[in-house]
Amino acid sequence: MSFRLGLTGSIGVGKSTTAQMFADAGCAVWDADAAVHRLYAAGGAAVAPMGALVPGAIVNGAVSREVLKAEIGERPELLPKIEAIVHPLVAADRTAFIAQATADILVFDIPLLFETGGDKAMDATACVSIPADEQAARVLARGTMTPEQFQAIRAKQMPNDEKCARADYVIVTDTLEHARAQVHSVISRIKEQLANA
Repeated sequence: MSFRLGLTGSIGVGKSTTAQMFADAGCAVWDADAAVHRLYAAGGAAVAPMGALVPGAIVNGAVSREVLKAEIGERPELLPKIEAIVHPLVAADRTAFIAQATADILVFDIPLLFETGGDKAMDATACVSIPADEQAARVLARGTMTPEQFQAIRAKQMPNDEKCARADYVIVTDTLEHARAQVHSVISRIKEQLANA
């Protein structure tokens, strides 16, 4: 029986880097965003149903996230219909991952883990965190969004303090060395639990 660890964290806190640290340490990692990318890619399971709902969103045989975003902006009522297509496909992708994974610890990298109730399907949860000012500095340093866009995204996510309070483990990513040490500590504690189960 594998241990299921839900990994979450807001934008710009270093969640992807932390997920990679778990993978490097021998855990099997499933990434919700990567699953959506697979579903939206040419030949992906979401292409045909999405094309039926929003024909203009299919570009070169794949779902264009940019077109989808623009369409949702103009027609907000599309969002629940899109979610009704995508969520079951993502769940099926996750089920397939669980079925073929051989690691004793499975890590589920899910940005909206608490917001969607995904934490209920986990044995434990870990929240990646940094102070709010550092989070803002990291995101804005990428040059991919304005401060207003960043605040809009942050406003949609559960506050970092609340995520940390709900999580079983908090991993602070102030330095790579510190983050890696905490990842190894979490893995050790889970392996102890598994040994004593």
